[in-house]
Amino acid sequence: MRTLISSAFVSLDGVVEAPGGEPGYRNSGWTFKDVEFLPEAFEIKEREQKEASAILLGRTSYEAFSPVWPDMEDFADYKPMPKYVVSTTLTEDRLVTNWGETTILRTLDEVAALKETEGGPIIIHGSATLHRGLSDAGLVDRYHLLVFPLLLGAGKRLFSGADRDTQKLKLVEHEAYANGLQKQIFDVIH
Repeated sequence: MRTLISSAFVSLDGVVEAPGGEPGYRNSGWTFKDVEFLPEAFEIKEREQKEASAILLGRTSYEAFSPVWPDMEDFADYKPMPKYVVSTTLTEDRLVTNWGETTILRTLDEVAALKETEGGPIIIHGSATLHRGLSDAGLVDRYHLLVFPLLLGAGKRLFSGADRDTQKLKLVEHEAYANGLQKQIFDVIH
């Protein structure tokens, strides 16, 4: 079974919306506007590229990343990886042609089936709605969180407000940085 890793930039109050400057959110760009950049705090991002064997995205994040990431040196290791986009509305003609093989999945059941295939870890970037759905369905195996020392108030959250049973996590790696960022890596105890 493949490991499904949820990777997220998250504020202390749980917001994941528009960390990189995406339009339409009041606090858009909060990861670089309000916190000093320290390269060592982002080492996990480079490691994720080396360890992952595929990328999973929701439609909105795919449409934001696919015009930019294929040509960015910072994300070069992702280019040849298979990509999977979970969407009920995305059509094949909307897929970019310069970012490697991309498969559209229509349901979380298809994500569960993908996890049953042979291969290495699958990493999820962006995709707040997808993160919540996967977590609620019990499909996430690990969380890679970079927690920013900010309270953003309103905004899309990493976790849903669903009334569910307790989900236990095991902290497997953590570090705090001089700029207030915290790396927290948790394995989900299934």
